[in-house]
Amino acid sequence: MISVQNLNKQYANQIIFDNIGFRINVGERIGLVGRNGHGKTTLFNLITGREQCDSGTITIPKDYRIGYINQQLKFSKSTVLDECCSEMIADVELEDWKAKKVLSGLGFTDKDFGSDPLTLSGGYQIRLYLAKVLVAEPNLLLLDEPTNFLDIISIRWLTKFLAAWRGETMVISHDRGFIDNVSTHIAGVHRCKVRKIKGSTCNYYDQITKEEEVYERVRLNDDKKRKQTEIFITRFRAKARLANLVQSRVKSLEKQKKQNKLEEIKTLSFSFNAAPIQAKCIMEGRNLSFAYSPEQEELFGGLDFTVESNDRICIVGKNGKGKSTLLKLLAGKLKPLDGDVKWHPRAKVGYFEQGNTASLDDDKTIEDEMMYTEPDIERKAARDVCGKMMFSGDDALKKINVLSGGEKSRVLLGKLLLKQTNLLLLDEPTHHFDMESCESIIDAIYDFDGAAVIVSHDEFLLESVANKLIVFHNGKVFLFRGPYLQFLEEIGWGDEDNLVKADASKDQNKQPNCLSGASKKEIRKSRSEFFARRSKVLEPYKKEIERIESDIDKMERKLDSDTQLMIKASEEQNVESISMISKSMKELRTNIDVLYEELEMISEKFEQEKLIFDREEMEL
Repeated sequence: MISVQNLNKQYANQIIFDNIGFRINVGERIGLVGRNGHGKTTLFNLITGREQCDSGTITIPKDYRIGYINQQLKFSKSTVLDECCSEMIADVELEDWKAKKVLSGLGFTDKDFGSDPLTLSGGYQIRLYLAKVLVAEPNLLLLDEPTNFLDIISIRWLTKFLAAWRGETMVISHDRGFIDNVSTHIAGVHRCKVRKIKGSTCNYYDQITKEEEVYERVRLNDDKKRKQTEIFITRFRAKARLANLVQSRVKSLEKQKKQNKLEEIKTLSFSFNAAPIQAKCIMEGRNLSFAYSPEQEELFGGLDFTVESNDRICIVGKNGKGKSTLLKLLAGKLKPLDGDVKWHPRAKVGYFEQGNTASLDDDKTIEDEMMYTEPDIERKAARDVCGKMMFSGDDALKKINVLSGGEKSRVLLGKLLLKQTNLLLLDEPTHHFDMESCESIIDAIYDFDGAAVIVSHDEFLLESVANKLIVFHNGKVFLFRGPYLQFLEEIGWGDEDNLVKADASKDQNKQPNCLSGASKKEIRKSRSEFFARRSKVLEPYKKEIERIESDIDKMERKLDSDTQLMIKASEEQNVESISMISKSMKELRTNIDVLYEELEMISEKFEQEKLIFDREEMEL
């Protein structure tokens, strides 16, 4: 058991932790959540002794071993297998089968075991380091974003592995589904405090929201009482017969501690800039095949699919199979070996490329990068997007070369917002973002009035938005017409039995996804039915809102035209024209008012229905 008591930490004038305390008890698996830059990695460094707290204590039992995946990867052995075994306590010759098992689960082949770790890609170096920590069997695993650079198959394997882990774990991850599936408790870094609760992220965020709502109601009530007391003192201070009562109120006011208003926490809040298009099909691929050269083996071949106007198509599968390559091909960055891609003439494509921060100019400011996105962008529009990406005020004047990887990703996302698009091509859009930002991105994709094709390993995103899938699996690529949960139920990744066994080993009191006592099959069925029902109810409202807004736009443009005609008729003193135009303008204004009333009524119904579904989704 690890105990943290009265711990304080700050850098310069920035307070990170303010008198925090919590425990990691035997067998607990804790998901550590919180916004980027709020201290999650710092807490890991304090627990491992890499950093020292300003005050307070961290008590760790004697001979208690901690395994920590550090961002600074160092390898000392000449082969992958030897490196993986380098920190094992048991006899390596007898126990290397464990290392092989873990390495295989993380995507290594028998051929890879003899490779030099330094020749591996960055993603596989992280996997090797993860494997090395896992096979050392520490008492406590500290994993900082372990799913970064892992594909969906490896993430599912890691989920199963951690769910069956007998020791303690503490995991930082932006992947909400992963956190919920591996954790018995959630610890959240929020407003310089650490709050730990039993259950899922759903339980944690619901509890935080309720507590802050209660705090704000109490604060407002206290402020009201304070003002009433101050008014009483002011009015009756001079009245001798009320002197004792006034003095009592003065003392009471001095004792009353004033509650400060909670500081607003910056968060991503945005929507993609949709370009209107009246078309059922925006893009189609026919018999697509690709290889980087005619001599090389094809990454994929014979792929057919159609992107319809409101599709959310997610590309899924193992790393290195061609998912990002396919997206580049759809974006026109690469040419197919065979087949072709056809776009609608009015298609406007927005492309977000994973890790493409090298395209940013280090010497420019964030605002300058936004300004150079489109030739006609005004500075105010660029500044507005900077604010939406959490670069408000002088932060927008920071140079690109001082930004972190996550901040650069926000710049790339902001540049995409400045473009009018009706087809989004997004490569791992939630990578480098914290959990709250990931949810904002998922919401923006869901609400986008256009189509989206998305590469992702984030199963929470896949479950939330996908209505079709392009699947790379077992050496094939194919289109699956249905949501992700339907794919898992009908086809799956071949690991369903193992995952069910892992779930059975979890704490029986835990209720993943806020559903108690439900089997994985029932959960999938419930969520699939929910998404289908939500779409059936909300889509008609969306279409009606779009129709009314379109009619209003047409009438307002006609009203502007009539206004110009009225000015001309008045100058020419054409009485007959003035009468006709006046009658037309009156009718237009009446019709516009009626449409606005309809829009308000429909929008209110839509928001009410959406709120019901949002609450139901939180329960799911």
